[in-house]
Amino acid sequence: MIVEDFLRYMLAERDASPQTVETYREALDDYKTFLEKLDSQLTPEGADSDVIRDWIEDMMEKGQKASYACKKLSAVKSLYRYALRKGIVERDPAHKVTGPKKEKVLPTFLREEEADNLFDKLDWNLEDINDVRARTLLLLLYSTGIRRGEVVALRDEDVNLINHEIKVTGKRRKQRIVPLGEEMVEAIKYYQQLRDEKIPATDNSHALFRNDKGEAITAAIVYSIVRHYLSFVTTQKKRSPHVLRHTFATVMLNHDAKLGSVQKLLGHESLKTTQIYTHVTFEELKRSYEDAHPREGKNSQL
Repeated sequence: MIVEDFLRYMLAERDASPQTVETYREALDDYKTFLEKLDSQLTPEGADSDVIRDWIEDMMEKGQKASYACKKLSAVKSLYRYALRKGIVERDPAHKVTGPKKEKVLPTFLREEEADNLFDKLDWNLEDINDVRARTLLLLLYSTGIRRGEVVALRDEDVNLINHEIKVTGKRRKQRIVPLGEEMVEAIKYYQQLRDEKIPATDNSHALFRNDKGEAITAAIVYSIVRHYLSFVTTQKKRSPHVLRHTFATVMLNHDAKLGSVQKLLGHESLKTTQIYTHVTFEELKRSYEDAHPREGKNSQL
């Protein structure tokens, strides 16, 4: 409703051309589609800044040009300015969101120490289904690099604990096999056992990760879990599931994994998308040098 009202306003009161209105409509339809995939109940009125940033990140990961993403963001910004004036929303979540620069922004990731702290130092209650579900979910995102939507779509039948692998359904329904480490296998095995004891079975009980009613968890819940627990181990503002995906890729390359292998594990269609992580690892290398080398930071006497 808010989108249609805004487009009528643009046409009638702002005297925008039909072509401009159509361009705005396409951008806003794309935005609404992203929100619906994230959570069927999520509307533009209920979205926040992080969701808008995730939308932009999603466009960039699909290979869209920065100028294209900025143009779509401009339409969303105009929508929220209109909604704020009309009192439809109390605040403008797009106000401080900036579009991507022409050079790709380096992905945000956890340091390996931060990731270790997430799983080894937090006070996890392994008798509590909520804690066990959260820890298993976080470990899966970190150890496989799968996307938020992919983890939501996982079913028990997609998990092969004997062969140590999962079948992941990615974008455009493309499937790939991702290996699981021993720790991950044991974590899933324990979670499934506790889940089946604590959560009553329903018709939708085939999902790997379920809420307390036995239904598949939503993308919004995954986002909430990740954001909550990452706040204990990092001070960085970006704390979305994609941070764990970025961390997976960075860790793999830092430990000498081949770029093509990481591409396949992430489900990237283009190697160019994966290559951004080589820049991330180089930036990490530079930071390590600056922190460790005894001559770094000294003023030149020449």
